[in-house]
Amino acid sequence: MTADTASTVLGDLARYLDASPSPFHAVASTVTRLVDAGFTLVDERATWPAVERGVVVRAGAVIAWRRGIDSPVIAGFRIVGAHTDSPGLRIKPNPDAGLLGWRQLGVEVYGGILNNSWLDRDLGVAGRLVDRAGTTHLIAVAEPIARIPQLAVHLDRDVNEKGVQLDRQAHLFPVWGTGEAAAGDFARFIAGAAGLNANDVAAWELQLFDLTPARRLGVDGTLFASGRLDNLASCWAATTAIESAPAGAPTQVIALFDHEEVGSESFSGASGPFLTSALERIARAAGVEGDDLSRAMACSSCVSADNAHAVHPNYPERHEPGHRPMVNRGPAIKLNANQRYATSARTAAMFRSCCEDACVPWQTFVSRNNMPCGSTIGPLTATRLGIETVDVGIPQLSMHSARELCGADDPGYLALALAVYLGR
Repeated sequence: MTADTASTVLGDLARYLDASPSPFHAVASTVTRLVDAGFTLVDERATWPAVERGVVVRAGAVIAWRRGIDSPVIAGFRIVGAHTDSPGLRIKPNPDAGLLGWRQLGVEVYGGILNNSWLDRDLGVAGRLVDRAGTTHLIAVAEPIARIPQLAVHLDRDVNEKGVQLDRQAHLFPVWGTGEAAAGDFARFIAGAAGLNANDVAAWELQLFDLTPARRLGVDGTLFASGRLDNLASCWAATTAIESAPAGAPTQVIALFDHEEVGSESFSGASGPFLTSALERIARAAGVEGDDLSRAMACSSCVSADNAHAVHPNYPERHEPGHRPMVNRGPAIKLNANQRYATSARTAAMFRSCCEDACVPWQTFVSRNNMPCGSTIGPLTATRLGIETVDVGIPQLSMHSARELCGADDPGYLALALAVYLGR
């Protein structure tokens, strides 16, 4: 990838990441891009028109499609799946607390965070709130509202030898002011940010986020750092791919789900019926149902895109020899014999072919036998839909940190490979 191309790609990715501090903002960023590219926003509660390009939203999840030009729907679906959520700290319903002259915010840990990565960072707050009339408001306060201060080394003399020991309830407790805490303080603050009165606020889904912008780094500019790379880098790549993929016979679909980090079992998660329902409605709007839809599903496949673990230069022993993904060497095809990933020999060969056609390098990832891997939406999608699936992802370091690191070339490589896949 040329320096100019990488710079353009990373600039676009950085804008997407910075505009997406919560799953709801990631959905909004995706929808804005696709509508600008000619996709029609469809209401899930209405009858779906037979549009060639459509996009539908369900809370923190979004599905977009582009119908085939020659044999609509019956030729099958090419699906790219990813997730909009990232591990972090969510604001509790009654967050106002404090001690000894400090005002603090009650937070709940969401997903498998790296606890210490949230210390001593300037934190904003973002998400959505619902008013008493039932209207949803998207909120992003990109100002230093809160901070979790680490205990000084003078008061924790063994910290550098024994590591930071953090109790999630007692020690991940942000300060956001001084004085006496009062019930309703946060509600008044967030209502003001939304242009509402505190009494108008019925409920919220809000989270803290690191304010440091996404940016390229390294003496040679070959690295890229941001919050929420896992898995918004894949969401960006999927969105970019469906915008740029050549039209083909299969219907192109991207499905970006919420709640993957906590098991996907939700209204807007991959274990729910959102994707199944959307595919059926796309088909029915095109006049395809019954046995023809079953035939279409048999011709379909899915790429589950979720970041992989790059080999860590300080911990090489934590990686399986021979399967150590490196940054800037292209997306990794992720395999697990115990079906934590959905990749098969057929789907691995298929994605490898897509990479080669896109002139993109590729590599493989397998975990050590004594270090079980996580999972993705891949096995869930394969199980629910009964379609062949491959798990892939760009290699990164600091996974589940408040700020993560990947190679500067890899997001663009993934987008190129996904565009080829969607166009087949």
